[in-house]
Amino acid sequence: MTRSSRHFATRILSWFDQHGRHDLPWQRSADPYRVWLSEIMLQQTQVKTVIPYFERFLLRFPTVTSLAAAPEDEVLHLWTGLGYYARARNLHKAAKMVSAEFGGEFPDDLQALQALPGIGRSTAGSILASSFGKRGIILDGNVKRVLARHRAVAGWPGKSAVHDNLWTIAEELTPGERHRDYNQAMMDLGALLCTRSSPACGVCPLAADCIARQQGNPQDYPGKKPRKAMPVKSTRLLMARNSAGEVWLEKRPAPGIWGGLWCFPEAGERSPAQWSSDTLGCTPTAVEHWPEFRHTFSHYHLDIEPVLLQLPVSPGSVMEADRQLWYNVRETAQVGLAAPVLRLLLQLAGEPQDKAEE
Repeated sequence: MTRSSRHFATRILSWFDQHGRHDLPWQRSADPYRVWLSEIMLQQTQVKTVIPYFERFLLRFPTVTSLAAAPEDEVLHLWTGLGYYARARNLHKAAKMVSAEFGGEFPDDLQALQALPGIGRSTAGSILASSFGKRGIILDGNVKRVLARHRAVAGWPGKSAVHDNLWTIAEELTPGERHRDYNQAMMDLGALLCTRSSPACGVCPLAADCIARQQGNPQDYPGKKPRKAMPVKSTRLLMARNSAGEVWLEKRPAPGIWGGLWCFPEAGERSPAQWSSDTLGCTPTAVEHWPEFRHTFSHYHLDIEPVLLQLPVSPGSVMEADRQLWYNVRETAQVGLAAPVLRLLLQLAGEPQDKAEE
């Protein structure tokens, strides 16, 4: 490690000791299960959003073996509203692997950790540093921003050359001691001072040799992702309600959007009445078109038209128990729900819409 690298780490750690975050829920233990759970939840999600989800997960699944033994529906139910549901499915798969292949103990090897579903190089590095005291290198969004500005690394980090350059810098600067504190310090610096839009350069411990600050353009780093027009898709969600006030939900296949979650069926090319006749064997007594609303994914907008179908009776159609259910809107079923579906269920139950997290 060079002298300049040591000086970098010393300043970061001194700042962290005085100003960093030391009492986040996942910092209270070096248990790799807690560290791993927090790392997966924090991917593309802010700390303040993650904390209540993290605490609910630990309350229900205190160990990796208890998570492994849980039904997927229950895992997705507790994830509802957190988004990026592939994370939850991978979390469940990885828990099963740790339980079955490692006796419920996380491996302390970089390659073995990366072989688990949903764990990349940075997440594995964080687990190594925080749980096992090893020199684990991280490169999350906050760290990329700090390093890109400090070294004036031009270009969008999604490009391989830029990404590889940032990894090289991260390897160079990560110290040989206080691994857990250093990684947390880098994340805190990015989250609290070196923010996207209004970096607090005047109080940053790295200000003296930050090239972007010297250039007077820290907001130009890291480079922005090339802008493309977001495509817009549309769908009709059919809310078939029986005489008992229950609504029909179907479990979506694992691939694709809302994979593994329970959703209202989509109308496709059929009319709502035809869908009801084909699927449930009855004709609705009333069809009510609700106002359209937009749900935005990372790569496209989805315009949703909800249609309420009031059924005369409870249909006697045969259900596949693991793929279809009549959902009581007044009771909380332990199933994972897509955010727009949760929003509509709350409306059907007469609840305020802001309870449905987007």
